[in-house]
Amino acid sequence: MESTAGAGQLLAISDLHISYPENRTLVERMRPTTDDDWLIVAGDVAETVEDIRWALGTLADRFAKVLWAPGNHELWTHPKDTVTLRGVARYEHLVAVCRELGVLTPEDPYPVWRGPGGPVAVAPLFLLYDYSFLPDGCATKTDGLAYAHSTGIVCNDEYLLHPDPYPTREDWCRARVAETERRLAELPADLPTVLAAHYPLDRHPTDVLWYPEFAMWCGTTLTADWHHRFRVETMVYGHLHIPRTTWHEGVRFEEVSVGYPREWRKRPVPPGQPRPVLPMEVGPGDRGAAPGVGGGRGVAR
Repeated sequence: MESTAGAGQLLAISDLHISYPENRTLVERMRPTTDDDWLIVAGDVAETVEDIRWALGTLADRFAKVLWAPGNHELWTHPKDTVTLRGVARYEHLVAVCRELGVLTPEDPYPVWRGPGGPVAVAPLFLLYDYSFLPDGCATKTDGLAYAHSTGIVCNDEYLLHPDPYPTREDWCRARVAETERRLAELPADLPTVLAAHYPLDRHPTDVLWYPEFAMWCGTTLTADWHHRFRVETMVYGHLHIPRTTWHEGVRFEEVSVGYPREWRKRPVPPGQPRPVLPMEVGPGDRGAAPGVGGGRGVAR
């Protein structure tokens, strides 16, 4: 495992969505606070490889280290993208792009942050979802999807995120969970972790969604105990477009989304500011923060 020492911060951000010109400008203006800052980018940078390359390359030139975990938007085979790869092949292509840029991915050894608040292993994760966050009254994926279609709240993944060569997205998810679980179990038993994924490890952050059926595309019950099993200091995630801090069973969950301009314009906090992960500074209002703090009860599409 790679190690580093310094006086910087471990920062995180997600859901940059730079296809929106206002969001692209936020990335152009983003700067570290010190030369030692690391930045976690927890998915949904953009939909095209060209935009993903530009954003991650820009950030990699400025921050001491950038770590990327894919979101659903990066995995889309979008009609506007000249790269037409699907599924695993698309993900592997993005990993190769990141390696050209010096950006760490879920396929690389987990680095150890030895700055303030460390040492901790920082693990970007790619886990997907398996439709196990079902709506109330639904017992199966089929039931859940039927209900979602009846409400009109259906994630675009159903049309753009292909699992090839896996038969289904949930099969791909289960394979990713098994491999990631194996790698995390190999970390030293006394080393805390920061786990960063596009989706939360536990379902509780989705409880505030205006449209609860959208939770089906937000994670898997297979990771519900990972925040304890793997000694998590902070669980970093995005996807929900509801930036806030919550605490679950004594563990900090940090939602770090920027979101769409129509969402961040309503927030009192200036957009595009990475959230500090370490050193941890917990204010009196952070523990048990009220639902929807910072952005309302959103739906990420």
